Formats: sequence, structure tokens, C-alpha cells
Amino acid sequence: MKVTFLALAQQELDGAVAWYDAQATGLGEEFLDELDRVVRRAVTFPMSCPEIEPGIRRCLLARFPYGLIYGVDGEAIVVIAVAHLHREPRYWVDRI
Repeated sequence: MKVTFLALAQQELDGAVAWYDAQATGLGEEFLDELDRVVRRAVTFPMSCPEIEPGIRRCLLARFPYGLIYGVDGEAIVVIAVAHLHREPRYWVDRI
């Protein structure tokens, strides 16, 4: 299954990695590893994460306060947001 990040979701990911790297050496890499685990779960079991909007699911990262917001479009996972869970909720809704 193919994974595509919307441009805004990619910007969020890049910003989070940069922020964690500024906090401690290697922390950005750990964030990416955790995100990779979540993406692989979504690819393997796309319907396993809770649906938070019709057709939109959220998979939580274990060590970081982020959620992968995605939809399934045929044979592709479309990442709508890499959302910080303690910030404005549902800010990403206009992307769907």
C-alpha cells in the first residue's frame, strides 16, 4: 500500500523533527522511528485505528503527544496531519 503525505502534513512532520532535535541529540530520530512504526501499522492494518471522522482515522504515537491522521483512498494511505494532541483540536479538518 502506498503512503502519501499532504504537503501540510509533511511540514508538520519536518517541524516536529526539528523541534525534538533542538531539545536533545537524537530525539528527532526517535520521533521519526515512532512515526515509522505507526505508519507501518496503518499500512498493514488500515482499519485498525479508531475512526474520528467519517473515513478518517487516528493512530497515536506511543512516546510522543502526536497522532497520525489519515484516510484510506483505494490502495493508498493519505496522511492528512501529523497532529500534536495538546494543541488546537481538529485544526486539520478543512484538509479533507
